[in-house]
Amino acid sequence: MNRPKVYVTRQIPEQGLDLLRQKAEVLVNPEDAPVPRAQLLDIIRDCQGVIGLLTERIDAEFFDAAPELKGYANYAVGFDNIDVPEATRRGLPVSNTPDVLTNATAECAWTLLFSVARRVVEADKVMRSGDWPGWGPMQFIGGDVSGKTLGIVGAGRIGTAMARMSRGFGMPVLYTSSSGRKNEVLESELNARLVPFEELLEQSDFISLHTPLTPGTRHLFGAEAFARMKRTAYLINTARGPVIDEQALLQALKTGEIAGAGLDVYENEPALTPGLAELDNVILLPHIGSGTESARADMSVLAARNLLAMLEGEKPETCLNPEIYD
Repeated sequence: MNRPKVYVTRQIPEQGLDLLRQKAEVLVNPEDAPVPRAQLLDIIRDCQGVIGLLTERIDAEFFDAAPELKGYANYAVGFDNIDVPEATRRGLPVSNTPDVLTNATAECAWTLLFSVARRVVEADKVMRSGDWPGWGPMQFIGGDVSGKTLGIVGAGRIGTAMARMSRGFGMPVLYTSSSGRKNEVLESELNARLVPFEELLEQSDFISLHTPLTPGTRHLFGAEAFARMKRTAYLINTARGPVIDEQALLQALKTGEIAGAGLDVYENEPALTPGLAELDNVILLPHIGSGTESARADMSVLAARNLLAMLEGEKPETCLNPEIYD
């Protein structure tokens, strides 16, 4: 019996690839860059399974190009790159990789929070330049963290983990919920409060974004939101770039409407809005939220397990359209 053919659109940790190779013929893109669209559609024409990234658009055109496809596994927790209703209409399972990157991404959010508040990159730049004149009482004064109010926009897995990590700093926690449901974990452990979005903007000293990208959250943070935030507040984004209107953010940072921002994702990734890179009050990371050895390895294994289940006609562990199995 012929082994199924699987295409992996970027190099991922070997743990997942090794698992795939036990049961499938595996072809991996050797370049550390997205495959051009036309080339991708040509490659998958005889594939039964694909593992891809957020950089690939998984839509009707993609499915049409792969008539033998039995499933698609996203190597990411986000899935706004996938037309899930179209996959469901065709009876094709699609999946993502939640849970395994929760702590890594929450830790990255804290890295951004401390770095922008304490002006770490600015200070590091001065030390590397050789121009530091010595300690001075007015140098690199940043924002306090302990006891300040933390606002969580999107208190799902990662937002909850981010909030729980605040316990050592005695931070009051506010959060929003698109469903209106309370987060019992945060309320019982941290005395966190579910508040309207506008109140969170006005009361928070740090706002950390963990919401998925939906039509309702695109440009959730624009000029109106920044106008409501404290001038001493910081915005952290490890969720999805288009949740922020970067032009509006640029103006808010340049005018001091907010104190600073820490970004790991971008509105037009990998492009950066012109002007952001020149500002000292923003920290810019290249989408490394899940970038720890264990998180990336576990993502590869989960994506591989999901795809192998699809190839065998079974429901994957983290299926995005489980109703096709009903």
